[in-house]
Order: sequence, then structure tokens, then C-alpha cells
Amino acid sequence: MLPRLLATALSVAVVSAHLGPVHPSMYCYDGCASGTQGINYNNDDFVKPLYQMSKSDWWFHAYNNVPKYPPQAGQFLELPAGKSFTVEIASNRGETSYSFSGKFSSEWPDGGNYPEDYNVPSCITSPNMHTQNQSMAAGTAFAIAYTSDINQVTEDNLSVFTVRYHTPWKRETSYDVPADMPACPDGGCICAWGWIPNGCGQPNMYHLPYRCTVTGATSTKAIGTPQPPVWCQDDSSKCVKGPKQMLYWHQNDGDNIEVDGLDNAGQPKSPAYNMNCGFADGAQDDIFTGAGSSAPAAKVKTSSSSTSSSKSTSATPAAAKADSGSGSSSSSSPAVQKVAVAASSSSSSASPSSSSAPAPSSSSAPTCKNKRQRRKRAAEVAAGVAQHRRHAKHGF
Repeated sequence: MLPRLLATALSVAVVSAHLGPVHPSMYCYDGCASGTQGINYNNDDFVKPLYQMSKSDWWFHAYNNVPKYPPQAGQFLELPAGKSFTVEIASNRGETSYSFSGKFSSEWPDGGNYPEDYNVPSCITSPNMHTQNQSMAAGTAFAIAYTSDINQVTEDNLSVFTVRYHTPWKRETSYDVPADMPACPDGGCICAWGWIPNGCGQPNMYHLPYRCTVTGATSTKAIGTPQPPVWCQDDSSKCVKGPKQMLYWHQNDGDNIEVDGLDNAGQPKSPAYNMNCGFADGAQDDIFTGAGSSAPAAKVKTSSSSTSSSKSTSATPAAAKADSGSGSSSSSSPAVQKVAVAASSSSSSASPSSSSAPAPSSSSAPTCKNKRQRRKRAAEVAAGVAQHRRHAKHGF
């Protein structure tokens, strides 16, 4: 009976639901409706769109209490510098891998099944993606503010750092992180996800907050002060260069872009995270000033479940998804590191330090004695590694 009730609830939610990235690092992850208690595994509070609201209501979806429900301690959306991360865009947490063991999830945001060339000339409403097909999907973005206090985030310190064209589309969506992203301060950073649909329904927007942190940071370059984007479809020289604010549009106050007339396709202009407003697909590598970061580097303890990979170079979500599992972390796992240490310690007594040993002469041929010594050292190293593995396996 319980699965049937859950399935019924989910099918009802899809009718009016919209979309947003689900992740344990998000605000309102467990639900944020008035009177919410405990965990709402069927949570769709975060997908309520923003349209013609006052800034005090639309900023981070304050009108339905999203900022009042922070993620659990230790949960961060991990942003691997120079690589990519993956989130699950859905109309309901229950339609992701984070609820019900993924029973109600599929490749699509609403748990349904659709053709790869899904196309509805009027408008796709299930899932409610505000588009006719993938090629017309407006694009989405993540932005970052180098503060751990959500109350200190403003449009002047929240900079778009990654864009994915032709999204939202599939549930799993990957975004690329600039290689020069500096580390976050103690407590992490605050990130935001944005989306303005390209017509095809109410011209609303999204502005969802997440707690995030940059991993593998090696740069100390600071992100410059973001500027409001402008419509520049007809003249790329008018596009804002460098760091840009998120797009805020069709609200009662707080908008940072205004458009009128028709675009080059003959449709009413609609600001979006694409080149119509100067946003390139992928990592926004032009956001840095070159000066040292004002945020101190910090080691943030996380229990994040975000997926990282080698940086995607494709503009298509399908390619990004495939790439999300192809990369490898630049750091070795603890087990590998321990094995390496064991091997090193086993061989260190048999060979001199590389810093003090003279460079070998290319003219000197190896002798039988030298060969026996090398084989002996190799055997010692192998024995040390094997011993370490036996210890690790048996817990001592």
C-alpha cells in the first residue's frame, strides 16, 4: 500500500511541479513548507517558481522559507577545480536517487520515460521544462559567493562560474568548474542555481541556494565584482566581459536586465544563460582578476555526495553526462597512498635518496651485479607492498 500511495503522490505533484537541482547541500533539502517536521522524502517545496515578487520574497525563494532550512552540518556541494560536478535536476526529491532508494527516478526529471528526441511543438509540460525540445532549452547556471553566511550574499558578490547550455533536460546534469577557482573560507561558500525559461509558459525564474566548497584548489586568484548581464544577441561586442551576476527578471523589484521586442528567431526576447546574454557554455574562465583571493584557504570537512569528473569540453548535456564518470581524482585514495608509503619505506634503506644520488651515466652498461641488486630491491619493495595489503585486509 505504501509504494502505491507514494507513486500517487508523485504523479499528482508532477502536474504542477517545476524543476530544480536536488542535493543534500541544498537549502530546503528535507522540506521547508510551513510546519515542516522531520524529513519530507517527497519534497517539492524547492521547485516553486518566482514571478512578479518583491525582492525580499524572491531572493533565494524566501517567500516559502527556503533560506530558513539549511542543509545538515557537513553537507557541501563539492566543486572540483578544473573538473566537473553532477547534480540531479528534478521536480520532486522523491524522483531522485536521494529518496526511496531511487525507486521513482529515471533518466528524466519527473521519473517518466520519453524518447531521446522528445519534442512537443507547443510546449513540453511533462516534465515541466518550459521548452519544445532539447535544442530550445534555455540553459541553467551556478553562481558562487565567497562567504559562508547566506545572509551576506548579494547580487554584487554572487558570480556565475558555470553554465550548461540546453538544460534543464535530463535528471543528471554536469557543470564544469574553472581551474582557477580559489578555496572557500572556513565554513564553505554559498552557491546558487539559476534558470529563466525561454518562453513556453510563464516567464518565471529560479534562484536556489546551496552550501558549497571548492576542492583541489591551487589558485589564489580572486573573482572580480560581477556586473549585470545585458542582451547582446545582435552585437557580441556589447556582451559584458568578465564576471557576471545571475539573471533577475520579471519581478516587482530587483531586476537587473530589461528586454523588449523580438529575438533573431522572431520570438519575444527572453534573457537566459546562453550567448544571447554573453554567457559561454561551461566554465566561466574570465571571472578572475588575477589578484590574490581575499578568502583564506580552508580545509572544509564534507560528507557531500556530489559526483566529480574531468572537465567536460562538450556543450551537450549528453556528452557532459558521459564525461561525468570518465575522470579520475587527482589525489590518490588513502589505501593507495598507504601502499605507496609502505613501498617507499621498504625501498628507502636499499637505495640512496634521489636528491643525493648522482645522475647515472648513459655510457655505463649495467653489470650482472647491478642487475642482481635491482632485482633484490624490487623483491623487497613487492614484499613490503604485499605485507601492507595483508595488514589492511585483516585490520592491523
